[in-house]
Amino acid sequence: MSEIGMKREVRGTFDEVLARLPEALKAEGFGVLTRIDVQATLKEKLGIDFRRYQILGACNPKLAHQAISAVESVGVLLPCNVVVFERDDGRVVVTAVDPMQTLAAAEPALAGVASQVREKLARALDAVAGR
Repeated sequence: MSEIGMKREVRGTFDEVLARLPEALKAEGFGVLTRIDVQATLKEKLGIDFRRYQILGACNPKLAHQAISAVESVGVLLPCNVVVFERDDGRVVVTAVDPMQTLAAAEPALAGVASQVREKLARALDAVAGR
């Protein structure tokens, strides 16, 4: 099975990693527009206990504008999701959407923008991972 997104196992606790992530994204021109606490949502809606898992919706306005200007319907693939979760053994993982798997795969005309977004997200992940 192929990997979904770009994944980094990172040092630190879930809370530490979650606190570092917005700054790493900001350094690459992204802002966090949404935050979904999957653990809390599953508990509230379904009564299910689940590991700590949050989805952050990140947007780089300049690159989003380029993509939407090129292909109006690309908005259904925005913002770029970045996930932080804690494995059962306590290790923390950060995964970001790979725009080459989504944007560029859906519309080859967006390959240039997707490549730029991928590079920026990869650098943010590396920064959080201490690479």
